[in-house]
Amino acid sequence: MKLLSGMSKLRKIETSSLIKFCFQDGLEKDTHLKELNKILGGAIKKIYDSGEFSGKLNQTLVLHTLSQLPCERVILAGLGEKRKLNADSYRQAAGTVSRLTAIKRSKAVAFFFNGIEKYDAVQGTVEGFLLGRFGMNDYKTGENKNEDVIETIHFYTVSKQHQSRLDKAILRGQIIAEEVISARRLTAHPGNVITPTTFAEEAFSLAKKYRLKCTVLDENRIRGEKMDALMAVARGSEQPPRFVILEYRGAKAGIKPIVLIGKGITFDSGGISLKSALDMDEMKGDMMGGAVVMSVISAASRLRLPLNIVCLIPLAENLPSGRALKPGDIINSRKGKTIEIINTDCEGRLILADALDYAGKFKPQAVIDIATLTGAALYVLGYIGAPILGNNKKLLKAVKAASGATAEKVWEMPLWEEYGALMKSDIADVRNLGEKQAGTLTAAAFLENFIGDWPWVHIDIAYVDIEKSGKPYIPKGATGIGVRLLIELLSQWRRI
Repeated sequence: MKLLSGMSKLRKIETSSLIKFCFQDGLEKDTHLKELNKILGGAIKKIYDSGEFSGKLNQTLVLHTLSQLPCERVILAGLGEKRKLNADSYRQAAGTVSRLTAIKRSKAVAFFFNGIEKYDAVQGTVEGFLLGRFGMNDYKTGENKNEDVIETIHFYTVSKQHQSRLDKAILRGQIIAEEVISARRLTAHPGNVITPTTFAEEAFSLAKKYRLKCTVLDENRIRGEKMDALMAVARGSEQPPRFVILEYRGAKAGIKPIVLIGKGITFDSGGISLKSALDMDEMKGDMMGGAVVMSVISAASRLRLPLNIVCLIPLAENLPSGRALKPGDIINSRKGKTIEIINTDCEGRLILADALDYAGKFKPQAVIDIATLTGAALYVLGYIGAPILGNNKKLLKAVKAASGATAEKVWEMPLWEEYGALMKSDIADVRNLGEKQAGTLTAAAFLENFIGDWPWVHIDIAYVDIEKSGKPYIPKGATGIGVRLLIELLSQWRRI
């Protein structure tokens, strides 16, 4: 599929499906829409007058032109009220359009921009259209495997003066969408396909493709690094653990890197503290944090961001066996702190503990970890957004600004000393589970024991990692949430 830009008058665009964005009740103020209405014999005004279409957000209307225009059909896509317009309006509208039957049968698709749209509107359109079309069909056969018929997507503007801006927006939107899709696809593969070893192989492939340095620690080197917490989680499985280190150098060698850490539990049964069978199949996605940071560092290279970035992904399966970690066990960590195991289903924080301590080797200017960490996140923000916690107001503010720009919602929660006190153990330095209350906050307080003297933010994406019903540009399944958020954060990076 090719994404192309061009300049053309609306009535001269040749394509299978021409998409025109519309504001709510905006027919009289939209000269291009009025032009289409005239060419189509007043059909658009009649539809507006009848109330069948008004331009509400995510509302669509397909009109066959019957040779009155060079395009086969015109699709009107609602953006909603103009006063509420933002980049996500375009992202949502384009995502909705992407799944229409008319689009699925089109070999060529064209979007038309008046020339007044902001840079991020075009980028949002590209992202929404590509993300909305995503489907995981790798394991379908025969008639159930959908074939992609779209060959070209054109993005037209009315003037050459907008061409350069249009090209940059298209390329950036395409790169970001492709990396979100990479994270979704990796997360959607089953646990018998993506194991710690095969995940590490994916990292090697990406490093070769996008000019990254990749180092993978096997179990012997993990032991050599004294990552006892990671080894403890992995010992119940026949699959050996791995620890992936990806490095991107886009700035001078002396500039401290930003370290991104992603949880990489490729399947989580809960271990001896076995989870309920209900929805356990979704636990193949407990490595989404790892998939997200891997996509982010790939995007950073493709976008040539002027930063140094390190990505750390601790990888393991959490399964029950005669060798598995048990409730009541006491284990060590790379930092030297001892951990009392209260619940073996609180394994993500154990592997992150070793990764957070390992981050200190790079003398980072900041560290951000992202993980499907706590079931308690459901009771904090539900299925809508991700709780964030950290030790640096400036970094937290930057993450929230990136959230506002991308519509990947986050909300800051407190990290009070009292939460840390709840994680104290009577017989070890810390315990891996507190009391019933404030589970998301006490989990972050546990992680705080393993950070160094640098700015740090923790993002808990549990319950926003999977979309249950489908949204305009987020189909059912793995969401890839965090990729767009972190790319925006890094693109606007200011030294903390």
